[in-house]
Order: sequence, then structure tokens, then C-alpha cells
Amino acid sequence: MARKEKPLKPIRRIHGGAKLPHHKNSAEIQTEVMPAPDTVYIPLSQHIGAPANPIVKKGDQVFVGTIIAEATGFVSAPVHSSVSGTVKGVVDKVLNGAAAVKCVEIESDGEMKIDPDLKAFPVNTAEDIAAAAKACGLVGLGGAGFPAHVKLSPSKDTKIDTLIINAAECEPYITSDYRECMENVDGIIAATYLLKEKLNIEKVIICVENNKPKAIEKLMEVATNKQDVDDTVKLMKLPSTYPQGAEKVIIYSATGRKVPLGKLPSDVGCIVMNVTSLAKLYDFIVTGMPLTAKRITVDGSAVDTPKNLMVPIGTPISAVLKYLGIDADIVERIIMGGPMMGQPVSSLDAVVEKRTNALLIMKKDERARTTTACIRCGRCQKTCPMNLTPARVETAYKKGDTAAYKTLNVNYCIECGSCSFICPAKRPLTEVMRIAKIHLGGSKNE
Repeated sequence: MARKEKPLKPIRRIHGGAKLPHHKNSAEIQTEVMPAPDTVYIPLSQHIGAPANPIVKKGDQVFVGTIIAEATGFVSAPVHSSVSGTVKGVVDKVLNGAAAVKCVEIESDGEMKIDPDLKAFPVNTAEDIAAAAKACGLVGLGGAGFPAHVKLSPSKDTKIDTLIINAAECEPYITSDYRECMENVDGIIAATYLLKEKLNIEKVIICVENNKPKAIEKLMEVATNKQDVDDTVKLMKLPSTYPQGAEKVIIYSATGRKVPLGKLPSDVGCIVMNVTSLAKLYDFIVTGMPLTAKRITVDGSAVDTPKNLMVPIGTPISAVLKYLGIDADIVERIIMGGPMMGQPVSSLDAVVEKRTNALLIMKKDERARTTTACIRCGRCQKTCPMNLTPARVETAYKKGDTAAYKTLNVNYCIECGSCSFICPAKRPLTEVMRIAKIHLGGSKNE
């Protein structure tokens, strides 16, 4: 029988944070496998870093798991076919924005035949773990899309003592990580202890928000497993205050350590792995099946029955709507991701990518937003987890005072959306912060 153990409390509390409605409507909905669409368009850039280089051509036959594009640098990830069928070519396609993206177009044969050359990936060292993550094409599946092998390859003089498993899933609606916890706890257990051993980790902290009691019960099985002979694998219950799942925030909550601007978690002795990323890495090591499909939550006012779908990567959103029987004419807005950090979809040609964890589909007139003048209430600063002053940044933006951006520390913004959510005047503060970071030469720094 597993020993009794109480979850840990956070070491530190973040500044601010927003209390959001959870809307976890699909939490108890078992994952459903969506059939392959007629055609997939698999982007060669689905992550932070350099796009992959295609190694297939028109007429090539591929299977599920066949590599179709190789990584082109250290911060890059290979791409694999998500269906079996015939390559129609490498095409430039406008998916979700003004610029065209290179994609491998594959016509599915509908059979989803697995590549016969796939085989287990043996690991004996920390270097093997990183190599497995790269061969898998694994990127952060919580939404950021950072190539996993990079964070698993710290410099030789960097001491990593803590692995943080991120199961917070703090955004409203999204339940894809929750379903991983409910449906694959054995895989999470195996992955946790494999990484702990091979990476020589001193402490593992599994972080989950306290509004997920069933997931807490499942994840406690990881912390109390008989493999934890030195009692160094712990479960931590976080308050359900957004954005608990942001990387810098979860490190601060779990360890009390602050990641300096421009630094990585490894610089403070931590590796943070999304729970689904962790489980997928173990699955690849055991089976050789790379990242070819993604579990997404589909919800919103245009969705009669919210679902968790396992979808082939490269599936057009139009195909998801067709599968669910949703009339595109009633749809006003689609968000890829959650309502706080997700991005509006500009075309139904946009596709499910590695980093897609949800589609929120809203009916027409559901998201009317009237913007009024700033009332100087200070709520944006009180809510900001990084203790920034978004209203002052907006003022600098209006004045064209780009020199003020550095003084106002805009590069510390994690683009969580809390300021826009809390603003009674409905100011587009997050968008302004994002633009200010671009002007300053910054980038999204979760």
C-alpha cells in the first residue's frame, strides 16, 4: 500500500494574479480520436527557433511517424508525418497571419499505417534523454513550443537539482493536460522516475492547481510510488490564481527562486516539463512513435458538446469544425489556445500544430468589447504577476516614448493577459505590452 503523504504548499506566492472563471466543461470527457482528414498541411515551423528543412518530395509515400523534415540547428525540431499517404509537395500556405508558412502537404490514405521502421529509443544517460526529445520532435506542449531537447541539455557547469512537472493548466476551458493525468498516470509515473534517475535529479515537484481534486488524487500516485525510495518526489497544490502555470511563476511558487531576465530555468537549477510533454517523451522512448498527434480541448459558445480530441498534427480547423458538425456561418471568432494567451485564428485554413492545446469556438456577437478611457484604477499593476505597470507602458506607447520601455521593464512581461482581463476600461494592454517588447527587441519570455 502506498504511504500516506500530504501535498506541499507553495514556497512563495506570486504578486497579483487573476481569479478567473474556470469553465472546465470538458474535464470529465474522455479523449476521442479524430479520424484523419483528407489532407494535412504540416508546418515546418511549429516551435520557437529555426524551421525544419523538408526531406520529402512530391509523390513520396509516408506513414504515421515518418520523418519529413530535419532540424536545422540546436534550437530547432524535426517534423514527422501525422498520417499515412502521399506527399503532394512542399507548399507555401497562409495559415494564421499575413505571411505564408512552408508546409508539407500530405494526402491521407485514411489507413493511418504506422512507419515500420519505428523502434524504441534506448536511454542510458542524460545525453540520451535530450537526444530522444530531439528525435521525437518534442516541443513544449503547454503552448510555448520551446524545443524540449534544449531545456534538457544544460551546460556542463550548470547544476540541475529540481525537476518541476507542470500540471497546473491554469487557463479557462483547457483540460487537455488534465485528461493526460486522468488517462495516463502510469506513463507519468514511468517518465518521472526515468528522468529523475538519468538526469540525476535531487528533487521532483509535481505542481497542480487545487481546483483539480481528481488530478491531485492521480498525481499523488506518482509522489507515493514505491520507486520514490528517498522520498524526493513531491506533489504541490497551487492556488487556482492565474497564471500559476507560467514557467517563471511556477518556479517561484515551487522553489522560491527567481529566473533573471534573459536567463533560463536551468540557470536557477530547474527544469520545467509540461506533464503531457513528459509523458510523450516516455512514450517515444518506449515505442519510437514521435510527436504526430495532439490532444486539444474544443469548447466555446458555438460548441454544443465540449470535447477532448486527439487530432493529427496538420489538420485544418475547417476539418475539425466539419467533424464536430459546427456550421462555420455561426462562428464569429476562433481562438487557438486559451482565452488569455491564445491567438485569434484568421482563417479556417489554420491547422492544429504541436503547440496547440485548445480551440475555443465562439458564436457571432459573443465577444463584443467596448473600450473606454483609462480610469487610472491601478488594477493592471495589482494583478500583474511580474509587478509591472501596463497602463504606464500604454501611455508611453501612445506618446511614442520607446525609451521608457526599458525603464518600465517591459521585457519582463510574460504576456499572460491578466492586465487586459482585469481592466474595467477594456484597454488592449497585453497587445500593447507585446508591441512594446518587439520595439525594445524583446521576445516572449515565459
